[in-house]
Amino acid sequence: MTSLYKHPISHALTSFNGNTTETEQPASQQQGGKVHHLPASIWKSKQGKSKSPLDVAIEASRDFFFREQLPKGYWWAELESNVTITAEYVMLFHFLGMVDHEKQRKMANYLLSKQTEDGSWTIYYGGPGDISTTVEAYFALKLAGYPAEHPAMERARTFILEQGGIIKTRVFTKIFLALFGEFAWFGVPSMPVELTLLPNWAYLNMYEFSSWARATIIPLSIVMEKRPVKKLPPAARIQELYLRPPRPIDYTFSKEDGILTWKNFFIGVDHMLKVYESSPIRPFKNKALAAAEQWVLEHQEHTGDWGGIQPAMLNAILALHVRGYANDHPVIVKGMEALANFCIETEDELVLQSCISPVWDTALALKALVDSGVPSDHPALVKGAQWLLDKEVRKPGDWKIKAPNLEPGGWAFEFLNDWYPDVDDSGFVMIALKGIQVKDRKSMNGAIKRGIDWCLGMQSKNGGWGAFDKDNTKYLLNKIPFADLEANIDPPTADLTGRMLELMGTFGYALEYPAATRAIEFLKENQEPEGPWWGRWGVNYLYGTWSVLCGLSAIGEDLEQPYIKKAVNWIKSRQNIDGGWGETCESYHDRTLMGMGESTPSQTGWALLALMAAGEANSSTVARGIQYLISTQKADGTWDETQYTGTGFPKYFMIKYHIYRNCFPLMALGTYRAQTGGMN
Repeated sequence: MTSLYKHPISHALTSFNGNTTETEQPASQQQGGKVHHLPASIWKSKQGKSKSPLDVAIEASRDFFFREQLPKGYWWAELESNVTITAEYVMLFHFLGMVDHEKQRKMANYLLSKQTEDGSWTIYYGGPGDISTTVEAYFALKLAGYPAEHPAMERARTFILEQGGIIKTRVFTKIFLALFGEFAWFGVPSMPVELTLLPNWAYLNMYEFSSWARATIIPLSIVMEKRPVKKLPPAARIQELYLRPPRPIDYTFSKEDGILTWKNFFIGVDHMLKVYESSPIRPFKNKALAAAEQWVLEHQEHTGDWGGIQPAMLNAILALHVRGYANDHPVIVKGMEALANFCIETEDELVLQSCISPVWDTALALKALVDSGVPSDHPALVKGAQWLLDKEVRKPGDWKIKAPNLEPGGWAFEFLNDWYPDVDDSGFVMIALKGIQVKDRKSMNGAIKRGIDWCLGMQSKNGGWGAFDKDNTKYLLNKIPFADLEANIDPPTADLTGRMLELMGTFGYALEYPAATRAIEFLKENQEPEGPWWGRWGVNYLYGTWSVLCGLSAIGEDLEQPYIKKAVNWIKSRQNIDGGWGETCESYHDRTLMGMGESTPSQTGWALLALMAAGEANSSTVARGIQYLISTQKADGTWDETQYTGTGFPKYFMIKYHIYRNCFPLMALGTYRAQTGGMN
């Protein structure tokens, strides 16, 4: 099974296990494509004559990563989320009038493969059925030609109606339905395009929104101003998903209890905005539409991407389409090609990823190999490090609005995303690069200096770090009716702040360094009463606590302090009977579930790394965790993991990084051997 895309993906690191072929140049013709292993005699001298189970596990995992490194030096694993991403891809093709029936067949197969027994589709593996996700999958299948009488459709429809029907879906689902006349546009929260004209100093200008919200809302405001409707044939409509014919009251927003709440206030504002939007007198509308269009055009990367995420890319294409851009316009063509490069395709299925993570995956793989004892001049490390150095961001992005005097530096998540580098990728890339013996050390040192300066310059006023912007803390934006994903801002979080402390410590910054002092105070203020830290970008308290403890250890904080001991004791208290750790995505909804769930390799890796950073390498708790990893490893050096342990938007968008189940166990095993010389 093959698929032809611009970039090959590490085939054993996907749910498809399909091989991919690179169209730029065959692997056999690429210079330096082969990954060379050290001679066995050298490895023997480093490992000793006899191999313990720990050594065997490390070697097997390490060899897996050697096999999975791609010819250009990077690693790239699948980023799995939920089916709405692919369902919306089906909708896009229909809206543009450019349906590829073979791709549509494969996408429908993928959607059907993810349906659960109760007829629903979920946000994460094993989670409860989600009405918005299920409605989008149902609609995409209807567009693909599946009749309402199909057994899968009947089961989905039963679930949807039991949950209250289309009226109960979230905002983005309603917008996609409105594009096809299946939901009324006046039932969608207002986002007047004139908001794009507000100056950067205005309290609620577009740069107070998170980068991902901004890159989605600006093009979407063009679409919502036009309110286009693509008429469907009767067989493709989904009016059967309403409990009864909708009435005007069904399109109103549910208010909170009480009169004086911010949510209720913004609902009132939305009513006024709708009156304004219906007025024939809107003197700034055309200027705003032109400004929004220009913003979209300026923010397209030369590869066709917008923001590195599916929502921004798809909505940008929709916006330009309603502005009159033809399907064969170069901007649209490049945008569609960029979406295609996010796909994984086999003979029978096609999935569109919400985002791609080659920079992140490569940094993780390099760090795991370094921690496992691979020499710093090993060709695999050198090749991977050089690939990362070539991906350094050297252009100013949206972050420049809040940090006008800061020079560019750092790294993004994807192959290319110059507008939106982030401190998490940047920090981890530099930590992974440290010490690797690339040919041009001067060039690497320069990139690292620029990256550190950029990261430190992104510290927010409260001492913490957000991902893409500094001081992105207008919490009121999560109260507007449009914000039912609660993700309109990018405030500082403990996990990112921990990463920045680890970066500083890794490169020799002292505990007394002002940025570190402020960061530690931020972490103390945001520690949970039970001891852990909430995780914004991974599930959940185990992730946050891992990042924080590694950061505090690296910067030289006194590990005997009570607040650190409290975190350590919390991790120990969450160890499962089998020796591993796990945490359900439900902990974002119910904090009593923090640190609770079936054991997973990735979360066990985080817990072990956190404990070892806090000086617990020789504890029985860590020994049991290491034994769990060794005993659950497969013969090919990998681990299985069905759970989603990554986070896009807490509560609403969960991620399964297919590299996590392998890189974090290897980091933990390697760190354990380095700290203890263990012979498990």
